[in-house]
Amino acid sequence: MNVKTTITLPENYLRYAEKMVEEGVFPSVSSVVEAGLEKMMHDDQASDPLTGMADEIRRRMELPRDQWIPWDGDGIAGRVKEKLKAKYEK
Repeated sequence: MNVKTTITLPENYLRYAEKMVEEGVFPSVSSVVEAGLEKMMHDDQASDPLTGMADEIRRRMELPRDQWIPWDGDGIAGRVKEKLKAKYEK
């Protein structure tokens, strides 16, 4: 559902939006503003660490199995602990 509203933009923003419409990139100034808001909403989701982690896991799951890193449980945990210890002892 679209809702009509009125906004105030700095002149340089309005000129840029109008230029985008003139060049045929967007059909209207409203569409330019909508695209900017859509990008900000997407960027907020992308900056969420859990979303980023889920995306990375999905990406890695698509790799061929011969490229997977073997899981050796205690060995990995030990290496992580060593790296953290070294990092925080400096």
